[in-house]
Amino acid sequence: MEPILVIMAAGMGSRYGGNKQLDSITAEGDIIMDFSLYDAYEAGFRRVCFIIKHDFEDVFKAHIESGAGKKYEVHYAFQELSDLPEGFSVPEGRTKPFGTGQAVLAARDIIDAPFAVINADDYYGKEGFKKIYDFLTTKADATHNCMVGFEVENTLSENGTVSRGICKAKDGYLTDIVEHLKIVRETDGTVTDTLPDGSKELIPADSPVSMNLWGFGAEYMKVLEDGFKEALPVIMDSNPLKGEYYIQTPINKQIADGSATYEILTSSDKWFGVTYKEDKPDVVAKFAELKANGAYPKALWD
Repeated sequence: MEPILVIMAAGMGSRYGGNKQLDSITAEGDIIMDFSLYDAYEAGFRRVCFIIKHDFEDVFKAHIESGAGKKYEVHYAFQELSDLPEGFSVPEGRTKPFGTGQAVLAARDIIDAPFAVINADDYYGKEGFKKIYDFLTTKADATHNCMVGFEVENTLSENGTVSRGICKAKDGYLTDIVEHLKIVRETDGTVTDTLPDGSKELIPADSPVSMNLWGFGAEYMKVLEDGFKEALPVIMDSNPLKGEYYIQTPINKQIADGSATYEILTSSDKWFGVTYKEDKPDVVAKFAELKANGAYPKALWD
């Protein structure tokens, strides 16, 4: 089966202050996701599943149908707070969904082939999509998955902290990934994360990080589903109102027990994105330059 591109677009951008997934960043009305869709199509993807919320379903679908929907076989899935395994219920007072792992699980009835996962509001560049498509069509199965890594210093915002999965590797394969929630570049140029107790942890500037550009065999959906059932009791006990289940949560377990490997694909492209509203002017300028130098056509889908 043809690989599927899964785009996580359900987040409303709380730090950004609005629905950044649908915020135009070019004069032609493109959003960041359009460039990822364009790059993925060039790489070979023809099927896409968007993970969204009902809150902005109509405007989202209208945008896709006028652009990428002309090229792709399009599917939609909805991240619902109440979409929990049997025996679990939403804690009283919780309004936040259960994270990226729950988001991807929303597509479980659609995934029937190897699939890539990306964020809607990150720009990854062309090379990563080419490499991940090649991997999905030649290597991906129940025991072979992949990710595209970026150096942490190239993924920071000048306007506040960011969350990143810091990766460790050996011989080109992932050995560990730890989520850090408040990474920032200090005034002296060092990169740090603020831990829950308020202390600072130094992060080497060249540390590879996950920006949620993953490639999985179709079988990973079952792994993700089983992992959610294991993670929920811990979430409900330790942080019932805000605890999250990340897409990479089962990955460390698979690496530890040897049930799957995760090849790290390298990309020379620069990542950039909009975390805060103050990031937008720089991103707008970068996309204008990419169009001006011919990396993208003025009208992406004509």
